Amino acid sequence: MADSSHGHTPAAWTGVTIAFIGFCIAGAFMVMAEPVGFWAGMVVIALGGVVGGVMRAMGMGMPKEDDALVARRQEAATTQS
Repeated sequence: MADSSHGHTPAAWTGVTIAFIGFCIAGAFMVMAEPVGFWAGMVVIALGGVVGGVMRAMGMGMPKEDDALVARRQEAATTQS
């Protein structure tokens, strides 16, 4: 799995960072017993997913792998076993 770059893209980092901030907001307001702030944090979490998806659609996410590359990777994995 060392050759995998799963999630190492600007789209992934941005979406996860925004969602993390939303979790922090929601958690803080949950402790303070403020429902409006909690739901605002939940909106920020959803916004992180939307921003990540839009950035991926703009080409800032992982490129799709072609079938030949997947076949070579599977062949190499079976020969190593």
